[in-house]
Amino acid sequence: MTAFDEEEAHLRVGPPADHAAGLEAVRLSLANAVRKMGVRKTVRNLRTLNQHDGVDCMSCAWPDPEGRRHTAEFCENGAKAVAWEGQRDTVGPEFFAAHGLADLAERTDHWLEKQGRLTHPMVRRDGGTHYEPISWDDAFALIGSFLKNLDSPDEAAFYTSGRASNEAAFVYQLLARALGTNNLPDCSNMCHESTGTALMRTIGMGKGSVTLEDLHQADLIVVSGQNPGTNHPRMLTALEIAKRDGAKILAINPLPEAGLIRFDNPQKVRGLAGKGTALADRLLRIRSNGDLALWQAIGHLLLLKGVADREFIASSTVGFDAWAEHVAGIDRDTVLAATGLSWEEIEAAADMLASAKRIVHCWAMGITQHRNAVATIKEFVNVALLQGMIGKPGAGLCPVRGHSNVQGDRSMGIWEKPPAVFLDRLRDEFGFEPPRAHGHDAVDTVRAFRDGHATVFVALGGNFVGAMSDTEVTAAAMRNAALTVQISTKLNRSHVEAGRTALILPTLGRTEQDLTGGRVQRITVEDSMSAVHASRGRSAPVGPLLRSEVDIVCGIAAAALGDRHDIPWAAFAADYERIRERIGRVVPGCDDYAAKIRDGGFTMPHPPRDSRTFPTPEGKAVFTVSPVEVMTVPEGRLVLQTLRSHDQFNTTIYGLDDRYRGISRGRRVVFISDADLTELGFADGDVVDLVSEWADGVERRAERFRLVAYDTPKGCVAAYYPETNPLVPLDSQAEESGTPTSKWVQVRLERI
Repeated sequence: MTAFDEEEAHLRVGPPADHAAGLEAVRLSLANAVRKMGVRKTVRNLRTLNQHDGVDCMSCAWPDPEGRRHTAEFCENGAKAVAWEGQRDTVGPEFFAAHGLADLAERTDHWLEKQGRLTHPMVRRDGGTHYEPISWDDAFALIGSFLKNLDSPDEAAFYTSGRASNEAAFVYQLLARALGTNNLPDCSNMCHESTGTALMRTIGMGKGSVTLEDLHQADLIVVSGQNPGTNHPRMLTALEIAKRDGAKILAINPLPEAGLIRFDNPQKVRGLAGKGTALADRLLRIRSNGDLALWQAIGHLLLLKGVADREFIASSTVGFDAWAEHVAGIDRDTVLAATGLSWEEIEAAADMLASAKRIVHCWAMGITQHRNAVATIKEFVNVALLQGMIGKPGAGLCPVRGHSNVQGDRSMGIWEKPPAVFLDRLRDEFGFEPPRAHGHDAVDTVRAFRDGHATVFVALGGNFVGAMSDTEVTAAAMRNAALTVQISTKLNRSHVEAGRTALILPTLGRTEQDLTGGRVQRITVEDSMSAVHASRGRSAPVGPLLRSEVDIVCGIAAAALGDRHDIPWAAFAADYERIRERIGRVVPGCDDYAAKIRDGGFTMPHPPRDSRTFPTPEGKAVFTVSPVEVMTVPEGRLVLQTLRSHDQFNTTIYGLDDRYRGISRGRRVVFISDADLTELGFADGDVVDLVSEWADGVERRAERFRLVAYDTPKGCVAAYYPETNPLVPLDSQAEESGTPTSKWVQVRLERI
């Protein structure tokens, strides 16, 4: 049997859970950590996780509470992330000698990553079948030779995952711009790019406008397109605190996720006893892509009820009259068709907003990965502006980021469309003129390599091939590269689908002690609510050849650029404090950065939150008007959304279980309604191929998925990524932001 067959042979389906976390989560977390790391390493790593002067969790970007923190200030999936990084098994030259590229290509993503930590720099030479060891000096020289001989700097692309530290991200973007390109695609392009695009246009800042304390003080929290129980479990504690103080929660999601129903907090006796806290007061099981129509209907109803902060609207906004006229004319039948809800359900939701004084709007990928995602988020802003819910305690906009430092990387300049003020300050600090033309985002990067316009791909963490849409197209594009460089902790699909010459450069994990330059180094990160703080690992590195991300990036830069622009790459690698000093002079909002970090950290300024001022071209917050379109599929077709299992973080698959949805020992499942099973002539348990349909006429197929009857709206199905990423067409993107539309894919089911 192949690895694919073995992992799916024992799939079991049981009833989904009606609650999240609890004693079972604690037991499983600790057992998994001890099994992978041993007792001593487990205690050392988990004891310092999310603590002051400890290790910032490498999982989601949920903020840490101020003041005293719980002894176990982590969640089940945070513990999984630490165990995954701290795994004792290693992958070195002997492994690669035994497993050629052809062998690795047949393995599942789960198998690749569970082999262990990478320990040696490795190279696959052009025409070679295996990776072979290479010294660090030779690896840097090889990369430098490719970058020095480009016909144009724009033939190179520098990808970043949200795991990278602020220091690594800053020197990485400096490398790219000193070389002469803004080709800095990152994982934001695949997830919250729609958020940044919408918020920049409407409030002048691409980040959320709340603090953790605002969630605690809210009397209504709206959770749209998000599954916090799996993707941001520590958020459940904030929801529990708000509920304890009388808040209500409105959840809007196609699937009734366990983390939206009840939370058994493992840090509380009540949670351990299985009593827990009921969370969502109302759940709207909306059709996929119905959110824009829903929020225009809610805006319409709020206006009818006379709910408007007229003083705030007059003093701090523009565009209200045009928006009010637009939503006054909404068509009820269009709203009902788009949402799949009844008008009574929508009215009840509007009543919740009308009676609330402090509202926080939260959202995640279920909103951002649609064709009209930017318009939908603008509609969240419209309703928040209508009620004056920005810039006051207990209220605001809360996009929930899914990767630990994805927001910090963007602050540090990881963006293909950098603002002029950032480039001006970079020029003034380092004495060279940065490129001004916009670079490639993630989708355009694939197109550039596919079409032969790019030749060198460098990845600071992540799994680009596994994460991107249209997997086969992406993989072929990467194979078309002259050189790919992966700075990684573990083996993944991007090491297999690699360039003609390919390098794997092993890096330290966040939990590991960094003694680069002969001193104890700290790195910094920015969480989902703009709080910046330090992180310091304490465990011994898994191997002696590992280097830090900062050290690797500076080594590449020195080899490629030499003394060009007189940038002190060696000094940056030897002492990260030198990088923080430059961050303080270049990055807006980071004045005195190094000193503030030494004092324990700080929160980045946010004018809409801090002073109700809006740095838009108009100088005020902007109401926007967006047309509503009911997206339909032909008869016999369904709308697929991709999602994570509970044993998963982004493309990293910890195990084959999804405890909350009742799935064990397998991943190739499709959640489908009983109504669709009956109408299409299938039965629960049937095995099918998924075939996506797109305007280009290309057949995209994902094979052998088991149908699982589930409580999901008719016409809407769901399945795990990255297994279903091959079904998402590269050209199916959100308008304005370019984000892949992974939450709306037209598919048909073919019986096996």
